Amino acid sequence: MISTIKSAKAWIVRSKFDNFLFVLPALSIFSVFYIYPFIEMFNLSLQEWKGIGPKYFVGLANFQELMHDGVWWDSMGHAAYITFIALTFQNALAFALALACDREIRMKRFYRVVFFIPPVLSEVVVGILWNWILHPGMQNGQHIGLLNHFFYTTGLPNLVHNWLGDPKTALTCIAVVHSWKGFGWGFIMLLAGLQTIDRQLYEAAKVDGAGFWKTFTNVTIPMMLPVILVVVVLTILGSMQVFVLILSMVNKGLVYHTDVPVTRILSSMSGTNQFGYACAQAVVFGAILVAVSFVLKKLSDRVKQA
Repeated sequence: MISTIKSAKAWIVRSKFDNFLFVLPALSIFSVFYIYPFIEMFNLSLQEWKGIGPKYFVGLANFQELMHDGVWWDSMGHAAYITFIALTFQNALAFALALACDREIRMKRFYRVVFFIPPVLSEVVVGILWNWILHPGMQNGQHIGLLNHFFYTTGLPNLVHNWLGDPKTALTCIAVVHSWKGFGWGFIMLLAGLQTIDRQLYEAAKVDGAGFWKTFTNVTIPMMLPVILVVVVLTILGSMQVFVLILSMVNKGLVYHTDVPVTRILSSMSGTNQFGYACAQAVVFGAILVAVSFVLKKLSDRVKQA
């Protein structure tokens, strides 16, 4: 009996060790490319360093300076504004198109492919393309920008505008372009969620006399809540970290009224060589994203349990 128990324990230990060996390659990669860089970044955030030369330990001085950095917190507000546009305009568009393609309509497979083209395009290509569309300049008496040229030739010269140069419109233009590029991801996920809903629920609602709106609010939305929350989390994380699109649209992304946290981090490194301060910014920004993800994960778990 004792030998049987020992054999069982040995088998359990060997089984756990075998399972660990399967996980070890992924764990090693995660540790080398994620855990170690984060530890090193936090270590640098406690020091003053110009990128080359000696490092000087300053403790929490970089974080104290960051708390009073109005430009940094303004960039957080800009990222929050882009995220708000994405959460509303982008996801509403994705949901509406997903609902349309979930029905029996002609060429719905073609639409699915077309709607997924913007997300797979390079952000640099998208940024350059939209920079050309929104360009305010003129050449040989003609507006270079496609949008301004359209307004001018259709008899609406009053609408001609420096879209990316005006602080009142630049951030909104970036937010709209970001939403245009990213709605395809939400579209695919929401469409997949809609297709998992049992069609008998819709038939039962129809028999009970429910119209489109009642069916939508009492059947579609409750069944789609877990998917919607996942889309919301991914939208927030992706929109808060928007970076390449701004670099390719607005003067390398270093204009104040289009600054976002990632461009501020880049500016601290390349503009003033404050690598320690840049790491402090990255640590705070990462902590905010982790906190938001944690809150939304808890909310998602409660919705799933309800």
